[in-house]
Amino acid sequence: MSDRAYGIAEVVGTSKESIEAAIRNAVSRAGAIHLHVDWFEVSQMRGYVRENNVDHFQVTVKVGYRLEDA
Repeated sequence: MSDRAYGIAEVVGTSKESIEAAIRNAVSRAGAIHLHVDWFEVSQMRGYVRENNVDHFQVTVKVGYRLEDA
């Protein structure tokens, strides 16, 4: 097995539905750009309030991906 190198992308996902949907959106978008996405870590959660109601959720997600072997 060869040594590996990894990259980390920080992505902000949003959703009107839930925090889980916001995470899925962030990971999905990162996977469209980076190959071999292996893991994620939520570093921040927040939301937007409109007229005293939660309007949408936002999460900052660190997504780890394996770099291609040279």
